[in-house]
Amino acid sequence: MNGESAPGGDDGLPLRERKKRETRQRISDIATGLFAERGFDAVTVAEVARAAGVSAMTVFNYFPRKEDLFLDRIPQAAELFAGAVRDRAPDEPPLAALRRLALRLLDERHPLSGVGERYPRFFRIVIASPALRSRAREGVEEVERALAAALADAGTPDPRLLAALAVAAYRTVFLASVDRLLAGDPVAEVARSHRARLEAAFTALERTGLDGSWC
Repeated sequence: MNGESAPGGDDGLPLRERKKRETRQRISDIATGLFAERGFDAVTVAEVARAAGVSAMTVFNYFPRKEDLFLDRIPQAAELFAGAVRDRAPDEPPLAALRRLALRLLDERHPLSGVGERYPRFFRIVIASPALRSRAREGVEEVERALAAALADAGTPDPRLLAALAVAAYRTVFLASVDRLLAGDPVAEVARSHRARLEAAFTALERTGLDGSWC
């Protein structure tokens, strides 16, 4: 998702890597503005490149597909979910780590939480474009595969099943909150409901024992 900076910043990265990230973000931000103004399907990659002062080849070097200009956080989502499992404390169950991540994203009003004042505009652009909706579904599958791989490395009994259930639960809560925001519900109320539903979802998942921890 576009429109907000990721938490954590780029501290510690080499200058070249920081500049690459800045260029990538600038291109994505410019593309987002054009998509918001005219609609995703009405804007070409060449127009984005001209507005950003780069070549179309440069755009494709950063974004393999046009859809990735807008849905630019799919790789970050995959890394966050896999990383929550991979980098957890030795005695922390995988689902506890995923719960902690989900609640942190909500508390930070991170774009991947789906809850924030400025996000309805983003969702409307996605809903209006079949290409973006299709890419978003693919992105969910990419997150699920990355999470399954991390769960397999963690030694969970059925990593693919657990990844599918965890991602489906998160997606269901996410989409319910999106629907409420698009309906005009106050963000604070949506956030409270979002938190309660996340807690309920992870509690239900933990009761399955699929992550190797039995309740």
